[in-house]
Amino acid sequence: MGQPLTVGVDFGTLSGRAVVVRVADGAELGSAVFEYPHGVLDETLPATGRPLPPDWALQVPADYVGVLRTAVPAALTAAGADPADVIGIATDFTACTMVPTTADGTPLCELPEFEGDPHAYVKLWKHHSAQPQADRINELARTRGEKWLPRYGGLISSEWEFAKGLQVFEEAPEVYAAMRYWVEAADWIVWQLTGTYVRNACTAGYKGILQDGEYPSRDFLRELAPGFESFVADKLEHPLGQLGARAGSLSAEAAEWTGLPEGIAVAVGNVDAHVTAPAANAVEPGQMVAIMGTSTCHVMNGAELREVPGMCGVVDGGIVSGLWGYEAGQSGVGDIFGWFTEHFAQDGHEQLTRLAAQQEIGEHGLVALDWHSGNRSVLVDHELSGVIVGQTLATRAEDVYRALLEATAFGTRKIIETFGEAGVPVTELIIAGGLVKNALLMQIYADVTNLPLSVIGSEQGPALGSAIHAAVAAGAYPDIRAAAAAMGSVERAVYRPVPAHVVAYDELYAEYTTLHDYFGRGGNDVMHRLAARRRAVAKGRS
Repeated sequence: MGQPLTVGVDFGTLSGRAVVVRVADGAELGSAVFEYPHGVLDETLPATGRPLPPDWALQVPADYVGVLRTAVPAALTAAGADPADVIGIATDFTACTMVPTTADGTPLCELPEFEGDPHAYVKLWKHHSAQPQADRINELARTRGEKWLPRYGGLISSEWEFAKGLQVFEEAPEVYAAMRYWVEAADWIVWQLTGTYVRNACTAGYKGILQDGEYPSRDFLRELAPGFESFVADKLEHPLGQLGARAGSLSAEAAEWTGLPEGIAVAVGNVDAHVTAPAANAVEPGQMVAIMGTSTCHVMNGAELREVPGMCGVVDGGIVSGLWGYEAGQSGVGDIFGWFTEHFAQDGHEQLTRLAAQQEIGEHGLVALDWHSGNRSVLVDHELSGVIVGQTLATRAEDVYRALLEATAFGTRKIIETFGEAGVPVTELIIAGGLVKNALLMQIYADVTNLPLSVIGSEQGPALGSAIHAAVAAGAYPDIRAAAAAMGSVERAVYRPVPAHVVAYDELYAEYTTLHDYFGRGGNDVMHRLAARRRAVAKGRS
């Protein structure tokens, strides 16, 4: 037998990727990617051609199984690995991505009677049409003084379990009645690997409003919507598995899919952002990891519990045991750059970046808000939308492109400042994800935040993080900290702030903050009115 190996599988928004990792030192020996055949369903339902309303984002769960069937065997082949050397497998998922299932885990969309109902499909993390339900949850929680609300920065997101579940209850009662479990995709995929449903403590705490061992009460849920009071007991509540623990053993069926040995350890499910912190060996207080892709998720550990306005959540042991795990995020980052390039620029990202890099700071005369997919932190309002101020007839594509890059950096600075003001200081910013390849973007982030930027040493951060958790689940390391020290990878202070750039960006950031507060804190609710009008028009056409 060769050296012990683990497999990490990262389920992203458009694809899943598997990586084979050596347990001794975290060396990545081979990887493979499987593109989801159905991608993101945000326009029509493939089974019927039925148009989907605005702000919907669904997926087909069979695409996730395709990752296990295709990417895992391909990664083993790419690594030249003997499957007998693999001692464990672990997975991570975008969250909050929810699957309505029967008692045996069958997704409702796979039942003939529900294949034409969009509520029977997976609700992807960026499904934002449950905003009205989220608004009601927040208002009632504030009115009742619910003690869990400050743990989420004072606002529950439309992306999370309760808002999406309430939407199904109110808009598709027949789907709700048929649903036995409302399952995080992170747990559903582990269920497929082991045959056993184990709910992971990470998403339960961050996305499922589980704090101090309790979910929102039956009284709260009854007042929210009569008949919804049994949601936790009937659809959601389930025994928890801790991060890095063994959820079960690889089943015979899953072994056949993956080419891995039956019976090896399968780790408890996790979230893509949270597993990336150990992959970057960023498990101590003050180290914020920004996982930058289509969106950005910011995670960090803290020694003490603090209430940070607009954070996505704080969970005891949410990243590693013994520390409080904090989460914040931006709903659109790479998505914004991709949208602009696809629709408004003939040049691709590389050419636009090259042209934008030739500019002085402020030369384009623009300031933008990074809300094209709403605002996750610190405003927690997915009705907000993008703004670009300062355009003239001389404005060029590269001007707007650079302004959008800068806007996302300003959004990250707003998050960092909010954490610092709440007593959770950020001393180092560590970047992971696909956007780390854009050197201009990285330097902008260093200059805007006035922090040294470290870079994860892996191109597959979440998958490496999952492989680290698999090693712990298999017993190769006693805990995540020890595994991260041996298997994690980071390059420290690759980008450093340029003092003159810091001063220039301070001035532009002041303008960003003025716009941020005017449109986001009640100075002008035009974005909400426009969103309501758009929905009304779409509803009239359906």
